Amino acid sequence: MQTPDKQEQILQTHAGLIVAVVQTIYHPDLKPQLDHVLRQSEQNGWLGLVTVIRKIVAGSRDSGLLNNLDEEDRIIADAILKGIQDPSTLPKPEQQADATSAAPMLAKLINDASRGDHDAVIMLGGLAEQMSNAGGDLANLGAVIKNMIDGDRNIDKLCSRMGPQGESLITAIIAELNKLDIH
Repeated sequence: MQTPDKQEQILQTHAGLIVAVVQTIYHPDLKPQLDHVLRQSEQNGWLGLVTVIRKIVAGSRDSGLLNNLDEEDRIIADAILKGIQDPSTLPKPEQQADATSAAPMLAKLINDASRGDHDAVIMLGGLAEQMSNAGGDLANLGAVIKNMIDGDRNIDKLCSRMGPQGESLITAIIAELNKLDIH
């Protein structure tokens, strides 16, 4: 079972997608843009989630859609269904995730991916894609995740294209990775 912090982190990470799906339901003229995002998500291995999102966009509101999804996908799809019923429940895409809560989760994923965890690699791939679409420090972070998976811990090198917030996040991620390496 997910912790509230983990659930909130997942919702913030995927806020743009969640809001885009709900907006497309109310504004069908946005469907071509959503279809493009869904095709990219499929290419990154998010097949189950994309299938469920397409069913939701087509009109299904059955909570049984969530049954065969993994934890992260279930949280995302559930947020979409709740957002359709009550848009005030939607996460705010413009709200930046707190670096202190993001760093431990990202470090754990990077650590797991470096040890061959396929699910962590898939999740980081999706996050890196979303980060690159966001631009700025997030895009630069997305570009160096692979380096961290491969064992790079050189903060100066990893932060070479970062602003102060990006540097702070990478420094926190490296600190968390160093803690994981000790254990």
